[in-house]
Order: sequence, then C-alpha cells, then structure tokens
Amino acid sequence: MFTKIEIELPGLVLLRPRVFQDERGIFIKTFHAEMFRNLGLSFEPREEFYSISSRNVLRGMHFQAPPAAHAKLLYCLVGKVMDVVLDLRRTSPTYGRWHARELNSVDRELLFVPAGFAHGFLSLDEGATVVYLTNAEHSPDHDKGVRWDSFGYDWGAMTPVLSPRDAAFPTLAEYQSPFP
Repeated sequence: MFTKIEIELPGLVLLRPRVFQDERGIFIKTFHAEMFRNLGLSFEPREEFYSISSRNVLRGMHFQAPPAAHAKLLYCLVGKVMDVVLDLRRTSPTYGRWHARELNSVDRELLFVPAGFAHGFLSLDEGATVVYLTNAEHSPDHDKGVRWDSFGYDWGAMTPVLSPRDAAFPTLAEYQSPFP
C-alpha cells in the first residue's frame, strides 16, 4: 500500500501511497498502523491538524521540544507547497542540514518527519492545504521554532508572509537544541 523512500537525513521518510482511481474519482489510504510498523515506522497518531494558506505564506520552522516532542506525518491535500525539514538532533551526523521537497495534490506523497526535526513550508498556491498527523498532543509550553532564514535554505521568496511569532524565532546558531 505504501512505497517507502529513505531520504538523506536519517529517519526522514517519503511515502508514496497506492492510489485507487476509477470513473468515480480517487481513493487513498494515508495511514495504516500495521503497514507502518512493517515499514519500520513507529507512529501512532494522537492529533490531526490542517492548514490552508495563501500563496507566499511561510509557516515554520516549528517543532515541539522534549518531553512533548512529536513525529509528524504530513501531506498536501490541495495545491502545492515547498516543504522543508531541518535536523536539530545535536549528535546526528546531519545536524543543521535540511531537506526540501515540493509536496502537492498531484503526486500525493506523504512525508514522515521524526522527532528532532523542525518543519516548515512555503505555500506555492492560493489555498494550499497541508494535513498533519502527530503522535503527541500539542503542548503550548513546548512549541518552539527556529528562524526560517537562518540555516542556509533559499526559499526563493524575498518577502514571504510570516506570523509575528515565526519572524521572532531565534536563529539556528542562537538556539540550543534540546534534542540529543
């Protein structure tokens, strides 16, 4: 049901779901506990969110710090986004490295992001809709982030639309990562 594609940052996984399509439309399974376990992904969703963004909105780079750290499974249901993850695990050989990938409603890929990564995206379409499943409930006290422009990724957007909170995050160099 899923094709698992390892990405250069350890733990980060791209999933291609099986798409059932006929004259009625499309049907896609986005999560199945046993299939995920068989793929080596330990993930039990606790919450689900979605965001709808105008073009050029940048959301990120977000994560939850321990002890409320969480893994995410996400996909773009409508439109397209440039999705970016940043490794914040201090002992990881890829600490401070990022991975960027366009997620869109045509390719229907899912991205599994383990705890220890910051996540963000730039909306490339009006009304881009991103769905997130997390394996821990949101904890406002542990909701953190690093500045979107502080780790070397070129978003290709000179003046993205940011929330005041996202604009005020510390840079990666200023932030003391809580992830081992």
